[in-house]
Amino acid sequence: MTRDWESSFSFWAQSPSKTEQERCERVIGAIRTAIRQSPKLQSRKILVFTQGSFRNRVNVRQDSDVDVGVMLYEYFLSHYPAGRVNADFGNHSVDYKYSQFKNELEEALVAHFGRSAVTRGNKAFDIKASASQVEADVVPVFEFRRYWESGGYRAGVALIPDNSHHRIENYPERLVDYWPHTPLHYENGVSKNTSTHQRFKGMVRILKKLRVELDHAVPGYLVECLVWNTPDWCFEHSTWEARVQSVLRFLWQKTNDQSLCGEWCEVDAIKYLFHSSQPWTRDQAHAFVNTVWDYVGVKSQS
Repeated sequence: MTRDWESSFSFWAQSPSKTEQERCERVIGAIRTAIRQSPKLQSRKILVFTQGSFRNRVNVRQDSDVDVGVMLYEYFLSHYPAGRVNADFGNHSVDYKYSQFKNELEEALVAHFGRSAVTRGNKAFDIKASASQVEADVVPVFEFRRYWESGGYRAGVALIPDNSHHRIENYPERLVDYWPHTPLHYENGVSKNTSTHQRFKGMVRILKKLRVELDHAVPGYLVECLVWNTPDWCFEHSTWEARVQSVLRFLWQKTNDQSLCGEWCEVDAIKYLFHSSQPWTRDQAHAFVNTVWDYVGVKSQS
C-alpha cells in the first residue's frame, strides 16, 4: 500500500501541541526560580532565555527537550582586531570568570532540582524530565562582543567547555536592548518563515520528523540550516508533498558539490555551514538528503 505522504507531511508540519509547550515552559520557570533563590546569583545581571528548536518553533515531539541559555551580561567576553586590547575600546578586565559563573549556576540548579536531577556536562547541565516538565539542557553563557576597528561590535553569547580553553560563540537572537540591531538566528528564521508564507518552519519539522523516523544521526540543527539555505521558490507549490520534493531536489543538487554550497551559512547568517570547525560535513548533509529522497520516493522525478 502506497503511503499517503501528503497527510503525513501536513500533520508533521504543525506546531507542537499546547501540552508539550506547557511542559517546556514549566522547566524554564523552574530554572528562573533556581537563580532567583541563589544567594550568589540573585543580584547579578542574568537573562534566562530559550534557544534552539523550542525557541525557533521547529521542534518535533520526539525532539521535545528544551535548550535554555543562562546569560550573565554584567560582564562580557570579547574578541578584538589584531593588536588591539581592552583599553583601546574603553573596556577593562574583571575578576569574575566564566568558570566561576558555571560553578555557581550548578550550585543553584542542584539546590532547586536536587543533585540526582542535575548532570554537569562539558558545555551544559542536563536537567532530567519529570511528570510535569520536559528534559532541559541548561547552557551557561557570557555576553560576547566581536569588535571591529571602527569601535562597533557584533553581539552574541559565548561559553567555554570544561575540557577546553577554546571559546564557542553563538548568535541566537538579539537578547538585550543595547545590542546592535543585527538580525541573528531567531530573527532570520522568522523572516524566512514570513517570506515562505509560513512554510519554512513546517518544512523543518517535516525533515526533522523524517530524520527521527529514519533514525539518522545528522543533527537536527543542520537540517534547519539546510532548509534555511533553500530558496523561497521551493516553497511555492500548492501541496506539502510537492514542496518537500522541491526542497529535497534543490538540496540534493547543491550539497553534491562543494562549489555550490561552500558559501552557505548557518541561520544566524554569520558562521559558515560547512566550515572545517563544524561537527558535521557537507558529505554527511548530502547523505542525509539522499537517504530521505530515496525514502519518500522522489528521486526518480529529478
